[in-house]
Amino acid sequence: MCGIFGITIRDKKSSTHDTLEHDIKLLFRLSEVRGQDSAGMAVLSHDEIRIFRRVVKPSVFLKMPEFRNTLKSAYFDHNNPAGMRLSLAVIGQCRLVTNGSHAIYDNNQPVRSGSFVGVHNGLISNAENLVKDEYNLKNSSKGRLSISAEGGLVQSDTRLFLSRLDAVYQQTGNFVSSVSQVFGEIEGSASLALMCNSERNLVIATNTGSLYYLEDIESGNVVFASENRILMDFMKKSDIFDSSLSSNILQIKAGYGAQIEDGTIKKFRLNEQINAPGNQPEARGSIFYIRETRPDTAGLRRCTKCVLPSTYPFISFDEDGVCNFCRRYERQRFKGSEELERVLEKYRSKDGSPDCLVGLSGGRDSCYGLHILKTKYGMNPIAYTYDWGLTTDASRRNQARICGKLGIEHIIRSPDLQKKRRHIRKNIYAWLKDPQLGIVPLFMAGDKDFYHFGRQLRREINAGLTVFCSGYLLEQREFFVGFCGVDANANTSRTARTYHYSTTVKLRLALYYMLQYLKNPRYINESFLDSVRSYFTTFIQKDDFLYLYEYLPWNERQMEDVLRREYNWQVYEAYGPNQWRMGDGQTAFTNYIYYTVAGFSEFDNFRSNQIREGLLTRDEALRLVGIDNQPRYEVLEYFSYLIGFNLDEVLAQIDLIPKLY
Repeated sequence: MCGIFGITIRDKKSSTHDTLEHDIKLLFRLSEVRGQDSAGMAVLSHDEIRIFRRVVKPSVFLKMPEFRNTLKSAYFDHNNPAGMRLSLAVIGQCRLVTNGSHAIYDNNQPVRSGSFVGVHNGLISNAENLVKDEYNLKNSSKGRLSISAEGGLVQSDTRLFLSRLDAVYQQTGNFVSSVSQVFGEIEGSASLALMCNSERNLVIATNTGSLYYLEDIESGNVVFASENRILMDFMKKSDIFDSSLSSNILQIKAGYGAQIEDGTIKKFRLNEQINAPGNQPEARGSIFYIRETRPDTAGLRRCTKCVLPSTYPFISFDEDGVCNFCRRYERQRFKGSEELERVLEKYRSKDGSPDCLVGLSGGRDSCYGLHILKTKYGMNPIAYTYDWGLTTDASRRNQARICGKLGIEHIIRSPDLQKKRRHIRKNIYAWLKDPQLGIVPLFMAGDKDFYHFGRQLRREINAGLTVFCSGYLLEQREFFVGFCGVDANANTSRTARTYHYSTTVKLRLALYYMLQYLKNPRYINESFLDSVRSYFTTFIQKDDFLYLYEYLPWNERQMEDVLRREYNWQVYEAYGPNQWRMGDGQTAFTNYIYYTVAGFSEFDNFRSNQIREGLLTRDEALRLVGIDNQPRYEVLEYFSYLIGFNLDEVLAQIDLIPKLY
């Protein structure tokens, strides 16, 4: 189980910043034996609760500059205003994951929900029942149950406990009685230390007895921890507490709690309704901000016309805040339906025999493209899919629906899936040793045989035409090459296609990849030849395909309406509202990397291009990217299962990569 601990300081004169830092570090080190999956602390000072947590071992956590800075900024905050009790309080946890994957950052402790911040040792077996009824959901603000919306991985029992506690507190206004009431509703084990943003005190409580404390009557300082032995060892080396007080260590018995304020401990029995003077609703007031020490994309400077941030490669802003990508952008000029008809007429069969090959991923663009080629333009297509191991189940079902209803033959080509997945796994672990954003597309190198089979199958079925249902500028992602140090200036439908990049761009990209391979020889693994072939297929081999949406405007609403009405086409709900690239099983992972490290993903690029094409307003795009960029943990979990890596471990390493913002 986890180790929780804390110190409260009544008067700063009884300690210094250095002695406080020493003692908090000591508590972390002594508690590390109870859990090493992650570490975190919360500090209550003059008018803020500061939170700092990371998915690293406690020993690594203590070496981070943010650890010292969080303590230092809280300690040197303003002195207590007159009449305020409790100068400073610190709570911490060394976490052993038992419930709530630490792949979900907000599961890691201290947990924040509503008015409360807390650390928890134990496992609440009926946590989800605490917030199921209408009353609780209504009284917990929207963001407080965000974890349940993310889905896919086990929810944090601590977060659900705090959400329920906040709902009760909004009704009672009494910190102690709210804690007591919620303890009466839980099943399982729980020892908690809790802070509230409208109370200058600390509550600790347990239903197992796994809490020990020491109160220094003279100074009014208090220290607590999960085990008696931890406190005994702490007292031998503490800079704040005199070792002679070791005999004063007491246990919070099972079924009891304690409120620490003004240097004194007031015990209470759990499940009792307590109406302590001064804690009634009318006495409450939100006086503490809750601030977390973590990278925040909200402060990123963005283009005033689109939504690209200042971390986008090669971006610059004019005096009006408009980025260079908007200034040089030209709206796509579609070749039109008549020109498409003229091209198709050259290949259209007269006897119903196959006349074209159509790439089918199962996403909305390819499904709709197959639909109109067959029903509007009278073509006789054969669909093909290159399933390289990451095609989603939702995509496969959509492929079956549309091919079945239209009576279209569907050819599937698949390589050695375990080998392809092994390549991805090896390259992910190689990348984590030296994480350069320009190399991230290497993870998808295995899917480029899609182009190869677009040529081979065309010959096999004796058709002269391969159609890809893409080709519009919304798909263009200049940052892929931008992070390689190359400004491709891909603002036309031709240069948006990698084959049509200039020779200079292709050579510079090749040089970048070669340098990265020399810097990180781990990339020279069994996937090497696959990666080289992928580069050749993508950039060098002649691009002789027809791109449907270079001819026809892309209309998202029309596509989805037709597909749902005619074919019962289904979205991949776990992927989120934006179904662009829902058929690619790796995109949730690569977008997680880009968003975590650079503060944006391909969705920001997509929405910005929609703005430039007049399909969205900037306000709409800002709202949508806020939704698009939410981590899709269910998809990530499935991706890690397929590829064969530890999701918690990999996401923790990604979160530690230095941010560009």
